[in-house]
Amino acid sequence: MSSFLPPAAIFILGALLIPLVQGRLRQILMVGLPVLAFFNLLNMPEGTHFVYNFWGTYELTFLRVDKLSMVFAYIFVIMAFAGAIFAAHEKDTKQLVAAFLYAGSSLGVVFAGDFLTLFIFWEIMAFASTVLVFARDTKAARKAAFRYIQVHLLGGLLLLVGILMHYAETGSMAFDYIGLTGTASALILLGIAVNAAIPPLSAWLTDAYPESTVIGTVFLSAYTTKTAVYTLARAYPGTELLMWAGIIMVIYGIVFAILENDARRVLSYSIINQVGFMVVGIGIGTTLAINGAASHAFAHILYKALLMMSAGAVLYLTGRTKSTQLGGLYKSMPWTLLFGLVGAASISSFPLTGGFTTKSMIVSAAGKEHITAIWLLLTLASAGVFLHAGIKFPYFVFFAKDSGLRPKESDLPKNMLVAMGFLAFLCIFIGVYPGLLYNILPYPVTYEPYTGDHIVMQMQLLMFSALAFFMLLKFLKRTETLTMDTDWIYRRGAKYVVDILRVPIGWVHNKLGVIFLERIPAGLYWFSKNPMSAFRIATYSVYLTFSGSEQIKSRIQREKAAYPNNARDLSLSQGVLLILTLFAFFIASAYVYLRYIM
Repeated sequence: MSSFLPPAAIFILGALLIPLVQGRLRQILMVGLPVLAFFNLLNMPEGTHFVYNFWGTYELTFLRVDKLSMVFAYIFVIMAFAGAIFAAHEKDTKQLVAAFLYAGSSLGVVFAGDFLTLFIFWEIMAFASTVLVFARDTKAARKAAFRYIQVHLLGGLLLLVGILMHYAETGSMAFDYIGLTGTASALILLGIAVNAAIPPLSAWLTDAYPESTVIGTVFLSAYTTKTAVYTLARAYPGTELLMWAGIIMVIYGIVFAILENDARRVLSYSIINQVGFMVVGIGIGTTLAINGAASHAFAHILYKALLMMSAGAVLYLTGRTKSTQLGGLYKSMPWTLLFGLVGAASISSFPLTGGFTTKSMIVSAAGKEHITAIWLLLTLASAGVFLHAGIKFPYFVFFAKDSGLRPKESDLPKNMLVAMGFLAFLCIFIGVYPGLLYNILPYPVTYEPYTGDHIVMQMQLLMFSALAFFMLLKFLKRTETLTMDTDWIYRRGAKYVVDILRVPIGWVHNKLGVIFLERIPAGLYWFSKNPMSAFRIATYSVYLTFSGSEQIKSRIQREKAAYPNNARDLSLSQGVLLILTLFAFFIASAYVYLRYIM
């Protein structure tokens, strides 16, 4: 018997226990589950475990352990620990259950050794994360949640169709490198691209995340996009298309984050920007680039969760998230400001923070491969990151024009500050001691981030961004705006589509609705009153079509007039015969469809 469990099982079973306990015992359970999962990770040997035969054809591999899966597993569990501390005061059970199901299913994706297992956890992840958006229970949140799940169901459908086509082509469900080789792999890539928030399939993120609860947004920022990064690194390393898709994400995220007014939407656009760096690294595909993508995902989860926590703390105390309604909070929320500044410094890649030791690995990989355009764009984008997430977010929320708000930081649950302090410590720790992170990366690391030219160049970029921001500050007026990008298609454009389709859909309903909604159900109900008599009437009617016999016609009339007669019970043998006849008809129809039509 194994001395370890699938990490997903610990979180999913633990989530089912959360509603059964209350108070301090619940808090101990929530914090204890990630601790148990972490020690469980330390005890897991490399290889495949918990492999089960399914239908005698498929093998479900719930635990494929290697260095790539482990680096994502470590940070997912660490994030769950920080999230559990942050949420320890929460009494809304559905949020807590959804958060732990979400974390557990994400770990299920990371350790899945076959596409079928991956798809199962992929869909659990989609539904659990939807609950975190619904849980805020506002009109905007409910609308965003419906749009969110619809987009992810579409992504899941693309993924499933691609998986089935891949199995039909190769006869294998193994989840390994497949590359962009045909229709099946393209559909799988599209399904993953939805979760990775690659434009134009990205608007769901900035639409839904800011509408979630204070706790929900913290968990959402960590898992969905990073599981997509993991699956891309596993199945599509070195796919050149991903380099350019990643660059689009990097630039797209910066532009819209600068335009945005809502603080949590700024940080949501920043997620797209940062995931873009990781996607570029996967597209480059070298060992240094893959290490960079994996390590940057690790660091990103820490500082992005920290930034979302600081924004959530502001929302918790003020009920506001728009920059136009905030400002001057440094006077009453000093600890939240301090932790937020650590997150802002890390995302901006200041030396001695995690972002400095990870993002530069991807940029260096582009330089070593002499991909000049990519290297130049990533370098310039590093300055843009500091502009929107490193300066704009903390400046307009905590400084800028004083809003007059004086929320008491003492009213903030202490566990929220503890969680922020824990993540702030880790952001600095991996910046000061990057070797500890480098040791768990997929490939041996020879990269040295703290070189003179790298430090000088990065500080020049940061100072240039700061100078540009404050020189242009008088032109960066805060306005009450809502930025819409490709989500216009389903937030506004869908109305026009419905208006256009209303007439043809109405015509189809009028013509076919009577048949499918009235006649067929009514016919089935009529048939059920006396199946044997109805069958005789149908048989006589078919015979009449070919013979035209007046005798048969009069018999049909008598049968219809007397219908349903006295329906008699079928004997056991007659019933079995009827069922087998219908079943044989179903099998024959299915065979004809699959063999000659599909």
